[in-house]
Amino acid sequence: TDEDTVKRYFAKFEEKFFQTCEKELAKINTFYSEKLAEAQRRFATLQNELQSSLDAQKESTGVTTLRQRRKPVFHLSHEERVQHRNIKDLKLAFSEFYLSLILLQNYQNLNFTGFRKILKKHDKILETSRGADWRVAHVEVAPFYTCKKINQLISETEAVVTNELEDGDRQKAMKRLRVPPLGAAQPAPAWTTFRVGLFCGIFIVLNITLVLAAVFKLETDRSIWPLIRIYRGGFLLIEFLFLLGINTYGWRQAGVNHVLIFELNPRSNLSHQHLFEIAGFLGILWCLSLLACFFAPISIIPTYVYPLVLYGFMVFFLINPTKTFYYKSRFWLLKLLFRVFTAPFHKVGFADFWLADQLNSLSVILMDLEYMICFYSFELKWDESGGLLPNDSEERGHSDTVVFFYLWIVFCIISSCYTLIWDLKMDWGLFDKNAGENTFLREEIVYPQKAYYYCAIIEDVILRFAWTIQISITTTTSLPHSGDIIATVFAPLEVFRRFVWNFFRLENEHLNNCGEFRAVRDISVAPLNADDQTLLEQMMDQDDGVRNRQKNRPWKYSQSISLRRPRLASQSKARDTKVLIEDTDDEANT
Repeated sequence: TDEDTVKRYFAKFEEKFFQTCEKELAKINTFYSEKLAEAQRRFATLQNELQSSLDAQKESTGVTTLRQRRKPVFHLSHEERVQHRNIKDLKLAFSEFYLSLILLQNYQNLNFTGFRKILKKHDKILETSRGADWRVAHVEVAPFYTCKKINQLISETEAVVTNELEDGDRQKAMKRLRVPPLGAAQPAPAWTTFRVGLFCGIFIVLNITLVLAAVFKLETDRSIWPLIRIYRGGFLLIEFLFLLGINTYGWRQAGVNHVLIFELNPRSNLSHQHLFEIAGFLGILWCLSLLACFFAPISIIPTYVYPLVLYGFMVFFLINPTKTFYYKSRFWLLKLLFRVFTAPFHKVGFADFWLADQLNSLSVILMDLEYMICFYSFELKWDESGGLLPNDSEERGHSDTVVFFYLWIVFCIISSCYTLIWDLKMDWGLFDKNAGENTFLREEIVYPQKAYYYCAIIEDVILRFAWTIQISITTTTSLPHSGDIIATVFAPLEVFRRFVWNFFRLENEHLNNCGEFRAVRDISVAPLNADDQTLLEQMMDQDDGVRNRQKNRPWKYSQSISLRRPRLASQSKARDTKVLIEDTDDEANT
């Protein structure tokens, strides 16, 4: 009897197991066929756009390729400039499309490998071969595995880019198309790692020297505060770059696709080691410049020349027009800054308002820039008090503004509460009513420990209201330079708060992208027109295409793919889309 009970239990378990496998297999087939149909439509659209550019080029110049004219861009006419821009956009669009094909191919291989390993583990535990038999009967004949049209699309894309966009140069075409290994971060070059260690080590030693020199300077000269105001902004910028490097490392380790979120080139972008290298290099220059100011009396160069040299070099490093020192990344940042400052005149993306948020936390740099301009514009002795108001005039002025002071306090409290709620609820997506076991958080979380989230909430509350401490100290003490001291302490803390904010803001955006199956940028030279829409509908109605039997069910299709989808509450309903795909004869059983 006990043996029969055990057999019935395992039989019931196997039945449920294979039902689950069938359900997952159907979902995989549906997803794969949908994305394959989208890829076919996208390829047809790109071919149409390419052919239009070829025809326009042929009509205007009488040539049949896009790369036979090698005139500099500034010598081209307006029409030729438009064509040149279209060519550039087409190259980028084909590059992103090729990346989406590789991701879909990886999805195909990954799921087959997953089924094979799961069923192998099943057979090993239960000492049976039914798992292998089920794999042969269901997985190896499944459309997502037998359909090899994705390989054909990859080959056709390589051929089009080689022949039409790179003038037959396959090596150059593949350099543009080739996708770096996906998944874990690739190790940085040895020399980059060496420079990171060297710069950071020198920076630490110089900081120790700087602290000792500053103590000596304070004992002999009390006019150090102008230097602190001038150099404080540079320190905040270096701190921001270093913490951004930690952000980048953390995102990559946790699987947050920051490359997609910022719409960076997946083949070429700065890693965390590159950011550490830049921060360390600028930190060394900052320390040397400040040390030179401390010991300027024993040199022939005036003290306040050194800050100008430092910040002049930083500006030149950013706007350097030569293709050196991370040219593409610097150009991307300059373009982003331009979009931030001209935001009312065009549509903004995630990277634009993300950078604007970072600038909000770096607002002290702008105040110090104002101070620096005034400092270098007027020859004043900043320690003299002869121009100050008499004591009775000062007290009368303060008593006249006490009402406005308390009104300002009220509005600061309202502002802090509003920004705190916006941080936690809107930017981080926390306090979701469908959080389930993740109390006060959200249904899906990326980082492994819940304690990270709770500590971040407490930290954000404290630093959002840190201004109350600053006001309390500055209004109750007569300590000289108390305002400068408090601002110097709290400015790095605000940069640290933004560093923590970055982790959870991008996590929330990453989960939204996963929920929309988005894993590549959607780049198009021209919008989808009516003819393309008709072509898509015909393709979807073909026997080897996708048929949606629920015609009245609305669904927003994304033009890009992802390899996983989180269990978000807004997308928790099952999709009952059925797909019919014939077995293809092109490499179907190989």
